[in-house]
Amino acid sequence: MTAGPFRFTDRAARERREHDLAPAATRAADSRGRARPEAEDELRTAFERDRDRILHAKAFRRLKHKTQVFLNPDGDHFVTRLTHTLQVTQVARSLARALGLNETLAEAIALAHDVGHSPFGHLGEDALEPYVPGGWHHAAQGVRIVEVLEHLNLTWEVRDGVRSHSWKIDPPPSTREGECVRYADRIGYLSHDALDAIRAGVLRADDLPSRARAVFGEPGSEMVGAMIDAVVAGSLSPENTAGAVVMDPDALEAMHELRAFMFQRVYNSQTAAGQKHVAIEVIRRLVDHHLEHPDLIPASYRDTEADEVTQVVDYVSGMTDRFALNMHDRLFDADASSQLTPLLRDPPDRTAAR
Repeated sequence: MTAGPFRFTDRAARERREHDLAPAATRAADSRGRARPEAEDELRTAFERDRDRILHAKAFRRLKHKTQVFLNPDGDHFVTRLTHTLQVTQVARSLARALGLNETLAEAIALAHDVGHSPFGHLGEDALEPYVPGGWHHAAQGVRIVEVLEHLNLTWEVRDGVRSHSWKIDPPPSTREGECVRYADRIGYLSHDALDAIRAGVLRADDLPSRARAVFGEPGSEMVGAMIDAVVAGSLSPENTAGAVVMDPDALEAMHELRAFMFQRVYNSQTAAGQKHVAIEVIRRLVDHHLEHPDLIPASYRDTEADEVTQVVDYVSGMTDRFALNMHDRLFDADASSQLTPLLRDPPDRTAAR
């Protein structure tokens, strides 16, 4: 048979290629499987199917209108939860590829890691905390979305990575690819949030800690590249006897210093959180109203087997920022939208730098 310009590559061929991955890699053929067994796809590995399902999920699409850090910024170049997710995915894939891990698994976890986020970023977690015993966390909600609300039936490894992508979640990820996403998330938000703060005039580049600038360079591609290199170097170091994905110790100390600075000067600043009370009030009024009128929850987005509070929190936490504001103002004849007039604008003298 004459060879043509293409070569058919099915699932079995792709799984064979995974044999060449590093010993620590997670192979699709060795997955712990799905909660509901399914026949294998002819073309795609289990992790490739997960990635595709996430990309088509409604929760993934909603990320484009969810806050990353700054509430309601006026400007097209500030990071949203969706662009953050895509940046984290790129970093996670780079780390997995460099370390010989399963790039597709890292990609799937990264794409889904923030689908559980509420409106108004982490302020939403503060707003929803009183309604959920033990507090509400977007990682747990992300698992609930893919398992229950959207019935994606993802593999155990992807769900585990979503559950544990936040550094404060214990136990940590069970796969090295999940560890890549943990680092990728932190690399992504520290670098692009610093760049947004500089773009908005909240910070100047020389405000950043001198050690972080010396180790990682300037926010943007230079910082991202340096942080990726530091994770690769730390993971491949002979001193990494645990065989985990880790950052070079000196670079990790610089990252911790940069993170502490960002919390002090950006995340907890008046500029970023100056409208905090408005955002929290919007979410809590919506929750309370829907607890009184649960019939307003669309049948397409409710788990009828859950208790009423869980159904309401599912619905409100899934809203985008603008949907929540519009519904709030319509229900209460209020104008919370105007109270969230953008605090951050691209200064005129920065326009050329776009």
